[in-house]
Amino acid sequence: MVYSATTVTRGRATGIVVATGMQTQVGSVASLLRGEDTKATSSSAVGRFFQKLGRGFKNILGLIGTPMQVKLSKFAILLFGLAILLAIIVFSANKWKLHNEVVLYGICVAVAVIPESLIAVMTITIAVGVKAMARGNVVIRRMAALEAIGGVTNICSDKTGTLTQGKMVAHKVWVPELGMLSVKDATNILDPDDGKLAINDQPLDKLDFTSQSKVALLRPVLDAVALCNFATVFKSNSSSDSSIDEKSFNCSPAEWTAVGDPTEIALQVLAMRFGRGKETLLRDGQMVAAIEHQFDSSLKRMSVAFKNERTGNIDVFAKGASESILPVLDITKEEEDALNPILEQLASEGLRVLCIATKSVGEKQEDSLNDRTFMESNLKLQGLVGLYDPPRVETLDAVKKCHGAGIVVHMLTGDHLSTATAIAEKVGIFDPSTQTPHSVMRAQDFDKLSDEEIDALPSLPLVLARCSPTTKVRMVDALSRRQAFCVMTGDGVNDAPALKRAHVGIAMGINGTDVAKDAADMVLTDDNFASIVKAVEEGRRLFDNIQKFLMHLLISNISQVILLLIALAFKDGDGNSVFPLSPLEILWVNMVTSSFLALGLGMEEAQADIMIRAPRDLRVGVFTWELITDKMLYGTWAGILCLVSFIIVVYGSGDGKLGTDCNDGWNDTCDVVFEGRATVFAVLSFLLLVTAWEVKHFGRSLFNLDPRRFKGPFSVFKALVYNRFLLWAVVAGFVITFPVIYIPVVNKTVFKHNSIGWEWGVVFGALACYIAFVETWKAIKRRFGIWSGKGQAISTELAV
Repeated sequence: MVYSATTVTRGRATGIVVATGMQTQVGSVASLLRGEDTKATSSSAVGRFFQKLGRGFKNILGLIGTPMQVKLSKFAILLFGLAILLAIIVFSANKWKLHNEVVLYGICVAVAVIPESLIAVMTITIAVGVKAMARGNVVIRRMAALEAIGGVTNICSDKTGTLTQGKMVAHKVWVPELGMLSVKDATNILDPDDGKLAINDQPLDKLDFTSQSKVALLRPVLDAVALCNFATVFKSNSSSDSSIDEKSFNCSPAEWTAVGDPTEIALQVLAMRFGRGKETLLRDGQMVAAIEHQFDSSLKRMSVAFKNERTGNIDVFAKGASESILPVLDITKEEEDALNPILEQLASEGLRVLCIATKSVGEKQEDSLNDRTFMESNLKLQGLVGLYDPPRVETLDAVKKCHGAGIVVHMLTGDHLSTATAIAEKVGIFDPSTQTPHSVMRAQDFDKLSDEEIDALPSLPLVLARCSPTTKVRMVDALSRRQAFCVMTGDGVNDAPALKRAHVGIAMGINGTDVAKDAADMVLTDDNFASIVKAVEEGRRLFDNIQKFLMHLLISNISQVILLLIALAFKDGDGNSVFPLSPLEILWVNMVTSSFLALGLGMEEAQADIMIRAPRDLRVGVFTWELITDKMLYGTWAGILCLVSFIIVVYGSGDGKLGTDCNDGWNDTCDVVFEGRATVFAVLSFLLLVTAWEVKHFGRSLFNLDPRRFKGPFSVFKALVYNRFLLWAVVAGFVITFPVIYIPVVNKTVFKHNSIGWEWGVVFGALACYIAFVETWKAIKRRFGIWSGKGQAISTELAV
């Protein structure tokens, strides 16, 4: 069967079309990919009109987009409603006498509740996150994945090329009449002369006359792996020539180049070690390719036939997985039982085991070879080849980091059960001492279980061997039913449905197909599992930073609202409410002071404990109960301190003289009010500057922000200086406060406040009270293990 979108590279054939369009196999994959995006439409014209109208209205309100975009849009709508409500409260307090002063005060309160810089800071922070992901070899294709990757609870990963290096070497060869051939100490996987050979643990010298009889016994299996092979390995003419296909391997120091599948490259190098490479065997022209049956993922085997032009005989060569080749061998049950322990031994060493088989037929049977069943039947076993794909050096640490972060790693591979188990143990995916009966399963056993039986398992398998694309889809569904949030990796066309169905689908950038990349939310440019872990860490960092600057902006808004609402009680000589903050002061604090501080918080590096926390609940979103509680406490206290500062200045030294028309501008009666405003402006500015440092961690003290990285009596200064952008934003915010207060004309005419003197004592006293309150609340959280205060006593060793 030839599927649509197949590219024919050579040969002739007559094709019979059996399906077109969406009825083809590629069409069925496309249906699965777009199935989630289809929307039910009404059958009536009126119904469709209202559906389109509803979608358009949602789009205008920002209720269509990523989960975080929708959350923030709903939050913006809430703030808009709150702003209107606060304006109504102001108008009601003035008995709806809406003259200029009352309207302006109502507008000030409404403006104070809206974080004007939120969208700008959010956009820049996400852009920085995308750039950081790209530096970590992760390309973001859908923004929802960037928001969600930090909350994953399970990672389902391929083995070959992701957990392992994808650079295979034929490590062992078993031949019935000979025993075990071993290839050791090979540093260049493409160099046929690299490494040491041994037969049954005895060194093998290919040039030694006494070894020729042993080498002769290897020739059938060597010829089979060389001819049943589409890879090419050759020594390039120039070491500088590196313009090769993306699936090729080029080792310029040794000038060896290979093009093809890693498995076939390793087999071709094995044959070339004994001078039996494909090019050598076909050089004299006697062997001509006759029939080939490509590798089939469902059969897990392939076969080719070569015709001997001199004799007319046709030799068939086949290779494939053991469970695929054994049923088509011409062997007895006793011979098969004797072979199985050898298979298990090789697989238990982490080797991918291939069975190599051949047969010869006469020229009269050439046409019969077109029937794959006939061609791949009654084969003679020539030997077993064990291929070793070493785990990536960084994989073990990456898996350990996942376990520390509360993330379960699953390996879904097409390899033999014992091979998968050995590799999974090496990379730390599971511990044999804690293994349960269902920790490791064959895909065929998993697929036999019903959904109810899968849900009844205490835990899902950590390793699934001989995995098919359908198994991946069922694994994703099983995780979803357990309320888990999973990442799925894939590279083939058949992996696309699983990538689409997973919460975050990740395609391979090097070996992945275009269909897989199109279905995925992210693409790994280096096909490395460690890059997924980096993406999770970056996702957590991004989420933390969004919470930090949201906390900072909302504390500012809450404090201003509390200040302005209570200040309605301050009436001047004409009975009008006096502004404790002028409209321009409010905009200055929101747009200038807070914006750069929030942007600096968005650029914070990952906290030391970011990968030793449990995954966050994505259903809660960014507005957690901790953020809501902290912003209300800190914002309320900051508003109270601002209000108390105004009262001290106005009613302490000013005897409560609120003057007349001080909201419009300065006159001789407004000295006290203007000084009070300047004091409140300085208090609010300085509180927000300190808040930017306090919210760097919701649970740790300002004086012990990062004990793992910064130690000693001056660690607080080191921790504050580390984020240079935030440092300079705080310094600039502190410095610029003085010109705003003291420059003539600018202070009285523009900002409607006046220079202050002794009032600085009130400012710094309020600052000390604010820090004491925040530190006390953080200490309570640490003492009773509340939210982010939980687990802050974890040892430094665990934080590394």
